Amino acid sequence: MSKIQPNNPLHGVKLVDILNHLVANYSWEELAAKININCFKNNPSIKSSLSFLRRTPWAREKVEQLYLKSIKNNAS
Repeated sequence: MSKIQPNNPLHGVKLVDILNHLVANYSWEELAAKININCFKNNPSIKSSLSFLRRTPWAREKVEQLYLKSIKNNAS
């Protein structure tokens, strides 16, 4: 049974989709400048970034916040 979460804008959004969106809207270089993590700086890839973000909550939170900011700006 799926619970509706109207106050959670990330509900149902996969981390891979968030990364794909951010890479499409920004380059890896811009992401590294906005969020200072090595997986965006050194030989970046979706796979390595997913691995890092899944085990690093503080970095994932920063990526999610940037995603929310970017979709808010696109909606404006």
